[in-house]
Amino acid sequence: MAEEAPVIQQNNVLEPEVILKKRKVNERTRLERVEAALEKKKALSKKKNIIFKRAESFVKNYRDGERERLRLKRVAKKTGAALVDEESKLLFCIRVAGVRNVPPKARKVLQLLRLTSINNGVFIRNNKSTANMLKLVEPYVTYGVPSLKSVRELIYKRGFGKIKGQRVALSDNALVEEALGKLDVISIEDIIHEIYNVGPHFKEVSSFLWPFKLTSIKRSLIEKKAKHYNEGGRTGFCGEDINNFIKEQA
Repeated sequence: MAEEAPVIQQNNVLEPEVILKKRKVNERTRLERVEAALEKKKALSKKKNIIFKRAESFVKNYRDGERERLRLKRVAKKTGAALVDEESKLLFCIRVAGVRNVPPKARKVLQLLRLTSINNGVFIRNNKSTANMLKLVEPYVTYGVPSLKSVRELIYKRGFGKIKGQRVALSDNALVEEALGKLDVISIEDIIHEIYNVGPHFKEVSSFLWPFKLTSIKRSLIEKKAKHYNEGGRTGFCGEDINNFIKEQA
């Protein structure tokens, strides 16, 4: 009886080759991950440098502008001339009243301004159109000219962005870049700069900012808020006093 031919186990031959290929793939994957991490680190470092330099530039411009304003003020005082400040392009508006019996037209304007709740605040571009809208809702809002300090305080302390329809705290520049990077707005300081200077992308940036939810005013001021600012109350245009209201409620 003929002997059966021995069966050669291919696994013993192929196993080392399979392991070798797997090692090569794993090593290549590891190197790719390391390279990607290094590239990401470099990009992040570069981005931080850009953000830092921009912030430095903004601060310098603000300081130079303030020095020039003070210089002109001193010159005007010496010569006896009146210095008329250029009308601010930026307003901050807070809803202070109006829960019931709000006329339909005023209610519609409040919705357009995104002031749907009391103690909500928004930044508004100061122009003829918004001036007419604000006149219609004066009994329900207070508005004025915010300082750079107030803008910064609001955005850092109370700033939330609209990201995928959700209200998200502005805790990271990466969130800003993800939402507004296409506008070259990549940091919280960029948002502050765009808002305060009413820049070319003011509409998009202000829409990205969720209406500010401010704290309620003191009980002792509740009766006053129903009166017009010119009568010792809170409603209507209050000029630079809006900064005091922001300080109280932010």
